[in-house]
Amino acid sequence: MKQVQLLFGALICLVLAAPSFASSLDTIPNWYNRDKSSAQFQGVSTELAYQTLLKDKVSRPIVVAVIDSGVEVDHPDLKNKMWVNQDEIPNNGRDDDGNGYVDDVHGWNFIGNANGENVEFDTYELTRLYKKYNDRFEGKTAGDLSKSDLKDYNRYIELQQAFAAKKQEIESQSMQVMMVSSMYEQSIGAVKDALGDKPMTSENLQNLKSDDAQAQMGSQMILQIAQAVGADAADVPRIMEKELGPAVEYFSTALEYHLNPEYDPRNIVGDNYSNTDEKGYGNNDYEGPDATHGTHVSGIIAAERGNDLGIDGVAQNVQIMSLRAVPNGDERDKDIANAIRYAVDNGAQVVNMSFGKSFSWNEKVVQDAICYAQKNGVLLVHAAGNDAKDNDATDNYPNDKLKKGKEANNWIEVGAMSWKGGKEIMATFSNYGGKNVDILAPGVDIKSAVPDALYEKQSGTSMAAPVVSGVAALLLSYYPDLSAAQVRDILLRSAVEPATTRVTKFGKEGPAGEVDLDELIKTGGVIDVVEAIKLAEKTKGKRKKKHKKKYLPQP
Repeated sequence: MKQVQLLFGALICLVLAAPSFASSLDTIPNWYNRDKSSAQFQGVSTELAYQTLLKDKVSRPIVVAVIDSGVEVDHPDLKNKMWVNQDEIPNNGRDDDGNGYVDDVHGWNFIGNANGENVEFDTYELTRLYKKYNDRFEGKTAGDLSKSDLKDYNRYIELQQAFAAKKQEIESQSMQVMMVSSMYEQSIGAVKDALGDKPMTSENLQNLKSDDAQAQMGSQMILQIAQAVGADAADVPRIMEKELGPAVEYFSTALEYHLNPEYDPRNIVGDNYSNTDEKGYGNNDYEGPDATHGTHVSGIIAAERGNDLGIDGVAQNVQIMSLRAVPNGDERDKDIANAIRYAVDNGAQVVNMSFGKSFSWNEKVVQDAICYAQKNGVLLVHAAGNDAKDNDATDNYPNDKLKKGKEANNWIEVGAMSWKGGKEIMATFSNYGGKNVDILAPGVDIKSAVPDALYEKQSGTSMAAPVVSGVAALLLSYYPDLSAAQVRDILLRSAVEPATTRVTKFGKEGPAGEVDLDELIKTGGVIDVVEAIKLAEKTKGKRKKKHKKKYLPQP
């Protein structure tokens, strides 16, 4: 009975942890664009800015590169917002503009090959590093090694421990989810048998009389789930299908691919992965096997405004460059570095990076690309992560740390805020850091575009970062003389302090007390379009000349 109670509790927690059933937001799909003074949700005042400060101003198009899983380029809300490489003749099999990428009309896919094959799943970076060192040191002890090998051996021991801990954690969680799923299926089956021809409504469950203990327990479980999400019991099967299915898939994928040292899809790409100077590999499949994440991110930034479809993006005069470099698993440093350089060389002024990891294979190659973007005046916007951890105390890649302790002046690290506001303004999952996470942006229950011309709500710092990218693009669109460093400075200095600055801090185990918001977020505030525009009006622009295409693949 105790095991059943524990599993029952886990099931309730699973549903409560899912933000997608917040019924109070069903009628406000664009809450993140709202002004805090005109609605109960603290958005970023996008609509107010367009209606007032920007009403009679002229804008110019801005290219935003989205390094992600891919973008559905013909989505009704995005098809008119895709970047088009005017120097490339589509589908002629030639590199017309000489940039090293053939038929790159809307961007590039760095995790595919010339035959049109694509990487869908990949391992965690931890897995790749563990395998690299395990192949070298497995079965050896410190006494077997020379002094020159001891540093790498000690690193191997750290990775071995981290990999074992991560695998044990995933296996334990997977087992729990499987047991919860099985218990739920058995319970709902018993409840339906006990109800007979009656529908499974909350009223009928409250009046259910049955000698079957499992039916009685199941009816109480379903009623509690319904109460937890503010729905009738009749909606619970739909809710549980939406929550349990993805959970089962997540853990099975993690064990089959992400934490499998023997799985290596890099042969699909066909590059020499050890050659970080290699360019030109990949293909022009901008969507790949699953463009859900990248399409959602792109919609937040650029979904066509005022077309009576789905949502309105933050930035009005913007073009999306699709750079596919993020598989289902951890992205690879070489691909990210090449994607950043491609974005810079092909005219992007803002790069959205809604991805991250706790380990890095080759930190330097990404640092060099960040420096390249900084030198050429391109702003990089990065999601802080969804592990409810302190980025000041733990590793999170990529980041703004460059050589010799310097920090990039073209980098914004974004945490996620909830629509709940008050003490619960920080999203429960968001990473934080009073030194390393710059600003908050809406990141819970964000409705945006997804493939097949659809829309859905998603939550994560992955959704918060494109809000910031959209605001940055908006500023550059109306104030084209601003540099990337100036835009960063404006966005951070104009952050709006929420009404309640004493907020709940969350960790992996749940609430961890109350702290001042500026202990979690450097600015202690939320990005705000109106305040950013006011500050931009007072700022004298000093943007560098537009970068010309020079970055060609090496022979």
